[in-house]
Amino acid sequence: MSAIHHPEAATEAPPLPRRWLMLALLCTAQAMLIIDITVVNIALPTIGAELRLDREALTWIVTGYTLVFGGLMLFGGRLADLFGRRRMLLIGLSLFTAASLAAGLAQTGPVLLGGRLAQGLGAALMAPAILSTVTTAFHGTERHRALGLLSAIAGGGAALGVLVGGVLTAGPGWQWIFYINVPIGAVILALLPGVLPADARPSQRERVDVPGALLVTAATAALIFGLVRAGDDGWTSPTTLGALTAAVILYAVFALVERRTAAPLMRVALLARRTVVTGAFLMLMATALLISFFFLGSLYLQDFAEYSALRTGLLFLPVAVATTIGAQLAAHLIGKTGPRPIAVAGMVLAAAASGWLAMLKEDSGAAAVVAGLALGAFALGTLFITANATALSRVDPHEAGVASGMVTTFHELGGSVGVAVMSTVAVASIGASVPTLSGFTDAFLVCAIASGVAALIALILVPGGKVEMSGGPHGH
Repeated sequence: MSAIHHPEAATEAPPLPRRWLMLALLCTAQAMLIIDITVVNIALPTIGAELRLDREALTWIVTGYTLVFGGLMLFGGRLADLFGRRRMLLIGLSLFTAASLAAGLAQTGPVLLGGRLAQGLGAALMAPAILSTVTTAFHGTERHRALGLLSAIAGGGAALGVLVGGVLTAGPGWQWIFYINVPIGAVILALLPGVLPADARPSQRERVDVPGALLVTAATAALIFGLVRAGDDGWTSPTTLGALTAAVILYAVFALVERRTAAPLMRVALLARRTVVTGAFLMLMATALLISFFFLGSLYLQDFAEYSALRTGLLFLPVAVATTIGAQLAAHLIGKTGPRPIAVAGMVLAAAASGWLAMLKEDSGAAAVVAGLALGAFALGTLFITANATALSRVDPHEAGVASGMVTTFHELGGSVGVAVMSTVAVASIGASVPTLSGFTDAFLVCAIASGVAALIALILVPGGKVEMSGGPHGH
């Protein structure tokens, strides 16, 4: 689920003797990052009851992680380029592990949110370093196999997180969705330094775009705050309008800063290209819809249908499988059909699945809900590799890493924005003492409309015919 700029050496280094052990450790670390995007969804009702958190606080517990993860992703990649992949990977993993322990020990909402934000920072340092390390440590067919394994983890990890969250919440307790990272992280930290290649000394120190990183993260935080507050205060309230206005201003300032800085995090001119902006749009929509499905589906099954956390987690197993099947099917077809048919069909199917869920009745059984969620997950699973293929289709090789990193940033931020919007639309059903069905069906109706509009945009903007990607690394 991650891709970032990482220039490759002009000559390939000799193969590392223990590179497959290194890959196993890096894949495990990557799985932790991806699973933690959705692992809290099943635990939300229990967390809300025990820590006395309202809808707004619960929404931030979900979005805080992806906000920092996505907002600082390019910054983390830049730090890895300047100060070394090995160093940033170990620092990020240490921070992520410590933050997981803090989140598990949390007795209040602010402490839990602080742990989630720190997890996001650790993930932002780790993810680009993981992909860059794998890309430079493997060559030829071995590289394709290694990157394929990372992509498989990215494709199914978020859906698997819902299942893991259900099992742990129903078993030892919601704290263990965070505690489980601690021993795993400790083992990886103990073994990884012995197999990671040493960092090369940079030929020169370049400027780090700290203002850009802070601006894009602050802008997205303001956007999410405004979207969440709209559920309680209304769309025309001073708080909502003030936050949304601040987001627009901060994004504009970010664009100006990126145009003028010598080493920008994000090349704004690259986003002006049709294929790149279309790929970013597809990634944003696909992630926003898929994470919203997990968020709404887990709360519906527990709060409204009154299923246990364990049963809810197990019901998401077909959803996880459907996501992976969709991604694999798209990978198989895209070379034959090109991205446009897959993008349009994926969004149309997502609209149909959302429409099905928007018509749920009081007596709808679990089979109807899971069928709709699985169809939507299958459809959206096809869009991840399609988004990357579209973004990279007309990008020069030396810009492929940057373009892919930009699209991946939209992936992480899409989850935050999607959950914020759906939390506001479904306000009558989330955190209420007596949840109503209307909030969930309204939210799924918004998903259906958004998917339909996205299908029309994809039909117009996604290039027709087959595409030839420039060969830069990319996730999903």
